[in-house]
Amino acid sequence: MPAGSVGDLTGSVGVIDNDLEDMNIVSRAVYLIGDFNCHTRADRSFELNNNQMPFCARDFGIFLGLTIGMAIALIVMPRYAWVIVIILATPLIIDGFAQLIFDYESNNTIRVFTGVLGGLAASIFLSYVADNVLKVR
Repeated sequence: MPAGSVGDLTGSVGVIDNDLEDMNIVSRAVYLIGDFNCHTRADRSFELNNNQMPFCARDFGIFLGLTIGMAIALIVMPRYAWVIVIILATPLIIDGFAQLIFDYESNNTIRVFTGVLGGLAASIFLSYVADNVLKVR
């Protein structure tokens, strides 16, 4: 994407509410997924090349945590434990619900950090499902 070509994408979850017609097909596909699945609030999103990213900071952290966690699961094959999944997911749940219920606003650093932990929790759970339920390995 050319520098500065994507501005404020703030919208609602479950709605495609941004005009993305001028993008190339690949960028448009990624931004449409982000537009539909994320609030994409400008104040909760990072910028790259002076363009707002298609997902918020928390979602970015979740994707990063999933990627790191799946790489670890493929290499190390960690032993699954519910307590680890719960411990890793708890900060994300607390931060997200605190913002929803109380007059509290976390910052993007906290959102990325809790997102990474939540993504790691999800990857541990998904690797367990792949190993024991789906019998992938």
